[in-house]
Amino acid sequence: MKSVAVYCGSSSGNQEIYTQQAQEMGRELARRGLTLVYGGGCVGLMGTIADAVLAEGGKVIGVIPGFLADKELAHQGCTELHIVDTMHQRKLLMADLADGFVAMPGGFGTLEELFEVLTWGQLGLHGKPVGVLNTQGFYDSLLALLDHMSAEAFLRQENRGQVLQSANAAALLDAMQAYQPVRLEKWLTPEKS
Repeated sequence: MKSVAVYCGSSSGNQEIYTQQAQEMGRELARRGLTLVYGGGCVGLMGTIADAVLAEGGKVIGVIPGFLADKELAHQGCTELHIVDTMHQRKLLMADLADGFVAMPGGFGTLEELFEVLTWGQLGLHGKPVGVLNTQGFYDSLLALLDHMSAEAFLRQENRGQVLQSANAAALLDAMQAYQPVRLEKWLTPEKS
């Protein structure tokens, strides 16, 4: 793993721990020589993690659609900044540039990006690790929902296992480095649940 796409909020949330954890994730990426691939903004957790990677001498690749470049204030300090036309192009380029994916706290966009790469992994379109930085239990309810989906036979346990999680940046990246994708031959069926 040489690069990690991080999905996170363009706001900072209402607890200082979110900012602190974004800074720690950025420092940990840089310490490991991992390139940050992210949404290209200089505000919120997006800007925080990019600044932390850059402060440690790390590499940052931002990808932002032109229509958001002003709203999210495109980060001019990125090692590389790609301005694309659409959200779809943004997500595809980020996925192509990344060897793994992390979701930190965020809103609709963060969840949408997370679930898209999870779905692609489930379909066998990639075998890259996907994790959530579960700061202050931010993702506890989501992880419980995934367990419920599996218990109700809408999600195979092997696919539920795609979602790595930790409240600690180093531990999450360690788990991602060790991740081995599971390839399933058949779709979930009632008799296989």
